[in-house]
Amino acid sequence: MAFPHGYHFDPTYGYGLERLLQIGCPDEPPDFAAFWQDRYARALELRPEPRLSQRQDWHPAYECHDIAYRSTDDFTIHGWLLIPKHGPVRRGVVVGHGYGGRDGPDYHLPVEGAAFLFPCFRGLSRSQRPPISNNPAYHVLHDIDKRDRYILGGCAEDVWLGVSALLALFPDAAGHVGYMGASFGGGIGALALPWDGRIRLAHLAVPTFGHVPLRLGLPTLGSGEAVRGYEQRHGHVLATLRYYDAACAARRTAIPVHVAAALFDPVVAPPGQFAIYNALPGPKELFVLEAGHFDYPRQSEQDHALLQTLAHFFSPL
Repeated sequence: MAFPHGYHFDPTYGYGLERLLQIGCPDEPPDFAAFWQDRYARALELRPEPRLSQRQDWHPAYECHDIAYRSTDDFTIHGWLLIPKHGPVRRGVVVGHGYGGRDGPDYHLPVEGAAFLFPCFRGLSRSQRPPISNNPAYHVLHDIDKRDRYILGGCAEDVWLGVSALLALFPDAAGHVGYMGASFGGGIGALALPWDGRIRLAHLAVPTFGHVPLRLGLPTLGSGEAVRGYEQRHGHVLATLRYYDAACAARRTAIPVHVAAALFDPVVAPPGQFAIYNALPGPKELFVLEAGHFDYPRQSEQDHALLQTLAHFFSPL
């Protein structure tokens, strides 16, 4: 799939669907699992202490609240919480955002009887805090030279503490928690999923951070290109990023995962997206998008079909 464009590179990178489905997973550090399991164990020791305030937004199906909760490094994560007006909360869904941030909740997500938590990851949108830049090209480099302090690890912890916050508010949702994330939120979700057994189903759309060694050789726009530029200037970026490869994490994810991956994408290279899908060992579903991070003729049609697919996928939650 290709479209007319003005980029200085080919956003398909010469890959068709058959070749994309053959992309493997890079080698991981021997302590990859221990690194993430230790982080998860420490995060679960924290009480998120969620705080709600009523907003003025009106919607026929949901109450919308501002929410704040405590995450690691004494970071306060801000966002929105949707609570269904009609009927009890039977499920909970944490929804991650792209690197463009988030300026409000999504009311159209197709999971009935669910409370939806929309956190803003640390440093971005409502959770901005110096010295972290809210510019994706700098945010993605924050502490990239420090394996244990790199910003992506903190964002994964924000997901885990988001689950803790949801369950503190809605204990009956235990065993019925899902995750949805697109682009940046898809990659962060892939990093967070294997270690948190409280999450039972997940959807990742055009997820980033897959197969880092391959990504470093593929020109893109946005945060991926910032990382490539850093590696060209300084080198040694893999010393950190090998621990933050979403494909390596996906290889350890046992729950059912739905992935929407694009054939043409100038921002998140398709080979990295498909590396995440291919690595998933458990039950999985693939929705092939003609393009990601790009307007194309059948986009509305595909978005509608994807929502229908997700309604079915999340129905067992």
